[in-house]
Amino acid sequence: MPIPANHAKPVRQTAKENAFTQIQQWIIDGTLQPGEKLNDTELAKALGVSRTPIRESLQMLEMRGFVKMYPGKATQVTEVEKDAILDLLPPLAALQALSAELAISHITEDVLELLERTNERFANAIRSENYYASLKIDEDFHQIIVNTANNSYIHSIISSLQAHVRRQFFHNSIILTEKSVEEHHTIIQLMREGNSDAIAPIMKENWLRAIDEFQALHDKE
Repeated sequence: MPIPANHAKPVRQTAKENAFTQIQQWIIDGTLQPGEKLNDTELAKALGVSRTPIRESLQMLEMRGFVKMYPGKATQVTEVEKDAILDLLPPLAALQALSAELAISHITEDVLELLERTNERFANAIRSENYYASLKIDEDFHQIIVNTANNSYIHSIISSLQAHVRRQFFHNSIILTEKSVEEHHTIIQLMREGNSDAIAPIMKENWLRAIDEFQALHDKE
């Protein structure tokens, strides 16, 4: 089970949270492949922790659907069910749209400037064809809006859905385009104007267009 040694270790987290975050990331980006058996001793050594937080993090990952634990036998990374993206994106799109509406009442110039800078980074990643980075920056852009909405229930559900969507995007080779940059710009402008009616459909379209891209890729196979 190859595990990179040069990963970035999150700060201000418990050993369990650190392990959960890193192992989930390895599953999402394919470092740990679907169906791969996980060895808690190897993971503990790689992350510099005891086996207890590793086991606790694996239990959390099983609850979220990233691993399957077979007591007394093995723990395996779950398979990627490609068509699951069709079920994941609509509720995520709806929640992201609601977050955008709620965020408008909390918007500040600092948040708008942060969104603009993030969208610039997003555009640069796409233009340089750094598609993996563009996926992460796109997530950062939307997370700013979710955080600004300041609703802990929405935040929790989106966090869970987002992790699975990120894995789907990676394994399905979904590539974000300049169209997303333009939509982000429109979202920022509508937030600046306080236009809650117009922002929801734009936000939904920004997410649901990935379904068309997925189906287009699927038709070529």
